[in-house]
Amino acid sequence: MPKPNSTAVTEFLFEGFSSFGWQHRLIFFVVFLTLYLLTLSGNVIIVTIIRLDRHLHTPMYFFLSMLSISETCYTVAIIPRMLFGLLNPYQCISIQGCATQLFFYLTFGINNCFLLTAMGYDRYAAICNPLRYSVTMGKKSCAFLASGSLGIGMGMAIIQVTSVFGLPYCDAFVISHFFCDVRPLLKLACEETTVNEIINFVVSVCVLVLPMGLVFISYVLIISTILKIASAEGRKKAFATCASHLTVVIIHYGCASIIYLKPKSQSSLEKDRLISVTYTVITPLLNPVVYTLRNKEVKDALQRAIGRKPLSS
Repeated sequence: MPKPNSTAVTEFLFEGFSSFGWQHRLIFFVVFLTLYLLTLSGNVIIVTIIRLDRHLHTPMYFFLSMLSISETCYTVAIIPRMLFGLLNPYQCISIQGCATQLFFYLTFGINNCFLLTAMGYDRYAAICNPLRYSVTMGKKSCAFLASGSLGIGMGMAIIQVTSVFGLPYCDAFVISHFFCDVRPLLKLACEETTVNEIINFVVSVCVLVLPMGLVFISYVLIISTILKIASAEGRKKAFATCASHLTVVIIHYGCASIIYLKPKSQSSLEKDRLISVTYTVITPLLNPVVYTLRNKEVKDALQRAIGRKPLSS
C-alpha cells in the first residue's frame, strides 16, 4: 500500500548519464549519434536494396528487411531521447510518455527475437528440406511468421506495461536509467512488486528462452544435415548462408539474456545501464554491418545498385 501523506508521481526524471561531466557526455553524444546514423542508413540501404533487387526477393531477405525495419523502429523509440538527455541531463518524461516508450521498446525488441527465430526456421527449411522449401516458405507462410512475431511483441508488451503501470508511484521519481525499462521502474514503485517481478521473469523466459531454444534446435538439425553433404564446397556454401544470421543471433540473445534473465540479487543498475547501451546502440548496428560485410548476395546487390558488376557471379 502507498505510504500515508505520499505524493503521487506524475512524471519521472531520467538519471541517465548525469554522473558524467559535460566533456564526457559530449563525447558520448558524438559517438552514439554517429552509431545511430550509421544504423539508420544501414537499415535503409538494406531495405531499399532488397526491395529493388529481384535476386533478393526470397524468404530469407524478406525476413531480413522486416528485421531492419523493426530495428529502426526499436532504436527510434530509445536513442533520440537518450541523445537529448546527454545534452540536457535533467530530462523529465510524463508517466504516459514513459508507458508509451516502454510499449514500443518491448514490442520491437520482442519482435526482433521472433523474427530471428523465423529466419532460423527459414534456414532449416532451405537446408534440411530443400525440395519442399518453396511450399513451406511461401508468401503466406512468410507473412504469417512476420505478422505473428509483431503480434507476440505487442501482446507481451501490453502485459508488461499493464503490470508496471498498474503499480502506484509516489515520492521516488528518479529513474536510474536513460530510458523507461521494467526493472528500474519496479524499483520506484511504492508497493510490493513480487508478482510484477514474476510476470517480468515469465515474459522474459517466453521471449528469450523459447526463441533461443527453437533457434538452437534448428541449427542442430542444420549442422547435422550440412555434415552429410559430400563435397567440401557444398558444406562451405551451406555454412555461409547461415553465418550472418548465427552471428546476429548470438549477440542479440546474449546481451538480452544478461539483462533480463539474471537473478534480481545479481542486478546492478550501473552494469545494466552499460549493457543496455550495448543492446540499444551497438547491437542494432550489427544487423546491417554483418549482413552487408559477410553476405555475398547483399554485397553483389549493392554493387549492381551502384552500377558495378559483382566480384563474382
